[in-house]
Amino acid sequence: MRKVVQKSVVPIYAAAAAWLVYCLFFPLYALWHFIVVIIVAAIAFTVSKKMFPDKVVEVEEPAEPAPKKEVDPAVAAIIAEGEMALKEMERLKSSIRNVEVKSKISQIMTLSEKIIKNAEKDKADIPRIKKFLSYYLPTTIKLLNAYDRMDEQGIDGLNISGTKQKIEDILSTIVTAYEKQLDALFADEALDIETDIEVLDGMLKREGLKGGDFGTPKRQGSQ
Repeated sequence: MRKVVQKSVVPIYAAAAAWLVYCLFFPLYALWHFIVVIIVAAIAFTVSKKMFPDKVVEVEEPAEPAPKKEVDPAVAAIIAEGEMALKEMERLKSSIRNVEVKSKISQIMTLSEKIIKNAEKDKADIPRIKKFLSYYLPTTIKLLNAYDRMDEQGIDGLNISGTKQKIEDILSTIVTAYEKQLDALFADEALDIETDIEVLDGMLKREGLKGGDFGTPKRQGSQ
């Protein structure tokens, strides 16, 4: 909080009003007329200043902007590439008419976004995510683009129908593969948590606090 002086405008208006009133009733053709009106305006200003003094108020200090978080260039590149891929998948989902295929694309997009965002949380996963972006995701988009082009033809020829069916069949496998890919990114974290659990479990056993034994420890020498 800081203090700010708010100056009253009433004295200024009072001085102006005194000048105006004097001009309405008295001529201003001699120097002493101007001197008189200045004195009258000054008196009006001084009296009003005492009647309507300046106010001191407290105002909040403007909040300092939060420092910008530095983004690792490698992470930024992954996020940017991932966003472009997700936009293309969103376009394909809007274009393709098959409801089941749309549903599979939604699942793939959700999993892909989680995989890509994990680069911000754990830089150790960046190599695995780069591989995902360089092959798995582009290949999936390539298949969906092929499906979209064939679907636009509006015919059920042998080649078109057969290829579309193969793509529809592989989408479920892709969803499962993406789920495994996301799960693999948490392998190190799962191992760390498992280690913490084992250490905590051992401490609870040594302190006699496992299995509902939360009583007061026996003192040495007590019977």
